[in-house]
Parts: sequence; C-alpha cells; structure tokens
Amino acid sequence: MSDKTKDVETSKSVEQPNENLSKQILISAGGTGGHMFPAEALARDLIGRGYRVALATDARGRKYEPFADGVPVHVLKSGAMKAGIVGKVQSVIAMGVGVLQAKKLVDKLKPSIVIGFGGYPSFPAVYAAQKKNIPTIIHESNAILGKANAMLAPKADRIAVAWDDMANMKESDSVRTIVTGNPVRPDIAALYNKPYPALEQDGVLRIFVMGGSQGASVFGEILPAMAAKLSDAHKARLEIVQQCREENIENVRAAYAAIGVKADLRTFIDNVAEELEKCHLFIGRSGASTVSEIVTAGRPAIFVPYPHHKDQQQKRNADAIFDAGGAWVMSQDGFTVEALLARIETFLQSPESLFNAAESARTCGKPDAARKLGNVVTALVSGWDKRANKTFDLTQGYD
Repeated sequence: MSDKTKDVETSKSVEQPNENLSKQILISAGGTGGHMFPAEALARDLIGRGYRVALATDARGRKYEPFADGVPVHVLKSGAMKAGIVGKVQSVIAMGVGVLQAKKLVDKLKPSIVIGFGGYPSFPAVYAAQKKNIPTIIHESNAILGKANAMLAPKADRIAVAWDDMANMKESDSVRTIVTGNPVRPDIAALYNKPYPALEQDGVLRIFVMGGSQGASVFGEILPAMAAKLSDAHKARLEIVQQCREENIENVRAAYAAIGVKADLRTFIDNVAEELEKCHLFIGRSGASTVSEIVTAGRPAIFVPYPHHKDQQQKRNADAIFDAGGAWVMSQDGFTVEALLARIETFLQSPESLFNAAESARTCGKPDAARKLGNVVTALVSGWDKRANKTFDLTQGYD
C-alpha cells in the first residue's frame, strides 16, 4: 500500500485541551480550498470551545497544512467518480479502501460527532460514523446539494447550509436543515465591518482577479485585451492584482506592460484578505468559498462561473448574489472583451454603481457562520438537540 492510502497523522506545535477534559470531534474535508477553508474555520471555533479536533482528509488536502493549531491530520484514500467503466471501477475501489480506513480511524478516535464538508473526500469518515450510529452533521457550501452530501443526508442528524434557497434538497431532509452560512477564515470575517475603500470619480480603480485554485486562462486572455481598448486616461486609473496560470503568466505580464497598465501578477494569492480589503471590484469564478469570502468582505463582483459542472453549482452560487444586487454574472461564452469593456467603462464613469453593489453584497455575508455551525455541533454533542427531526434552528432558538 502506498503512502497515499495509509492513515497518515501529523501534529502541530500548539497543544489542544487535555483529552480527559474535552470531547473528540472529527472533521472530514478535502480536495480543494472550497472545502478545506470552511473546515479550518470551524476547527478553530471548536478548539476555542475546548474540544479536541482531528481532521480526516485526502492526499490533496495535505497541501493545505498547516490546517489549524494542534489538529492531527489523518489521510484517507478517496476519489471522485471517473468516466468510463475502468474509471468507475477504480473510483469504487478507492472509495471502498477509504471507508475501511475511516472505520479504523473512527474506532481509534471514538469521536463524539463527525462533521463532513461535502465532496467525495469527506464521504468515508461521515459514512463510517453513520454506520456506527455516531452523530453526524454535513455542511453544504454551494447553493445546490452536492452528490456526496445527497448520499449522506438521509442519515445526517443535521444538515447545515450556506444559502436560504437550496436546490436538490428533499423535503424529508429539509426538516433537519439549518442555515448557518459558509464559515470563512478569521481574517476574511474581520472585513465584514470595514468600510468599502474610497473610490473617487477620477481616482484609482483596483481590480482583484482570481480564477479558482490554479487560476483560469480566460481571465489572462480577456482582461489585458479589454484594458488595451480603454482610453489612456482610463488605463492610468487601473490597478490590477491577478492570479494567472504558471504557463500563461509571462505572456499576460507582457500584455499589460505593452499597454502601460499597472498589474501585479501571481500564480498563487497568499494574502486574499489583504487584497480584498484594498480592491473595489472582484472578477473571478464563483465557487462557494470564494463567493462567501467576497460577500463577507462586502465587495462587488463580476462572476464568471466555471461552465463544465453538470449541476451548474457555480452559476447558482453567483445568481444568489446577483439577485441581491451585489454582483454581475457573465457566462464564460459571454465573457468577451467587448462585454467586459462596456462594464468596466461604466464603473469608471459611475463609481457609485460599485459602491451600491458592495453594500448589497454585504447583506449576503454571514461572518459569524463558524460560530453558528459551532453552536450546532455543541448542541448535538451536549445532548441539547432534542428535536433533530423537527424544524428547529439551533442558531436562533425556538420560534
């Protein structure tokens, strides 16, 4: 068995509470930052409450270490369903191995509860817990219930969701659903009460561009070409911070330099909160974690949803903010130089449209989502949730 399929545990330097004084919580998340960042935010909240916390993740989740202070990390085998007969067989085998590993891990840790954050990497530990009648909570960050969570939902004690209007939710599951929002990192949550940066009629317009975990080529193609068509006066007002794919970054850098537009290009943005605080406009994909961070910061956005998800989860996420007046949504086919040019020229000429959209975006933010989800965990672990099959919001109380 390779290292990737073994239960690998790593520990951080900061000690958690004495195991004799607190209950063990197991968080299951992996794959991408969209799952890992909310899981980390919850872990920090639970540690602050005195719980012992461990993480079950997949091999990809290891790259997000350090996860949270003092949290042991256990790597389990996992894999999304692949295309073709051979791919499907490989996926089923990988998931089966992961479930067996998860059962051993659950027996070892004896958690009081297991919380899953969606995606196939979260499935083994939650499934193993449900088989052993250990309480479980699943969290859905998108505006539509994902496949893994949909499979786990019928036996979950509570289903925490990020949005008020959820698609693909069965009525039998909705009675156990609580709207908590999507937990964001503390540095992002801190932006909620900070004002929108000053934007003068003829002042600088700061644009922050991200394209998912590895960037997206479409932004590197369209943004410089759009900027090239602006007047010299408008070009001088732009300041762009943009994530680019490694294979494209030099070409994009040369394109901006040729037209004299100030651009800071990177393959990875490691100070997202800082860039969000400074920017006037966000342009990028609309993954659940990204959208939650943007609205918590109160920034207007042009969302270009990833077009190849069958359930169009990113479009549903973006539409929720568009409906509130906090964003503009452009399909990738409609994200053309001319369409973006018209939008940016409008913002340069009428900056109040950005200010108004920023305030509308902020109304969608839930900066206390980690605390609310922590409340749900606490109520179940403590035995206070006597109405798990009733319509009862643990974060708000009885009607």
